[in-house]
Amino acid sequence: MTGTLAPTRPLTAGDRCDRCGAQAYVRVVLNSGGELLFCAHHMRQHGESVRKVAVEIHDETDRLLSPKAGAAER
Repeated sequence: MTGTLAPTRPLTAGDRCDRCGAQAYVRVVLNSGGELLFCAHHMRQHGESVRKVAVEIHDETDRLLSPKAGAAER
C-alpha cells in the first residue's frame, strides 16, 4: 500500500474508549482501515498487541499531564 494517511483529527471529550467508555486519548488505525479508541489505561494494557496490527497510533496521553489552559489565571 502506498500513499499518505489522511490527517488525524484531534480527540475530543466525545471520543470514548472501546473497552470501558472512559475518555479516549489514543486512536489506533488498523491495517483493515478500521480504528480503535483507548483510554490511557487500556492502551498501556493492550499496547503491545495493538502495535502489531496498527498502521498509525495517534497518542494524546500527554494531555493528561499538562495543566488545563487558563487554570493558572484563576
